[in-house]
Amino acid sequence: MAQSLSRLWTHLIFSTKNRFPFLSDKTIRIDMHGYLAKMLREQDCETLIVNGVEDHVHALFALSRIRAIADVVKEIKRTSSGWVKELSPKLSKFHWQGGYGAFSVSQSNLDEVIR
Repeated sequence: MAQSLSRLWTHLIFSTKNRFPFLSDKTIRIDMHGYLAKMLREQDCETLIVNGVEDHVHALFALSRIRAIADVVKEIKRTSSGWVKELSPKLSKFHWQGGYGAFSVSQSNLDEVIR
């Protein structure tokens, strides 16, 4: 039987709408990072780290061999936006900005990247 193998480490970056600091509350930010990691894993993307600041997020994960990056990003933005709006009335206007940056990371550089 034929096999399909893939290991594309991806550094993903995306921001809040207009770079508004929706994630300034540290607890909400940490919870968001955890939620995004969970959503990436549900998209069959092995996730090493999700982190960021009040207006943008970085994630390092292995892109699923059966999903396109655009589809993964669309799904994690959609679900996390809905999820965070339920946490607090002050987040009712939360949105992610359209677009993202996704860059490949070589296996040999992973230790350096996650430091």
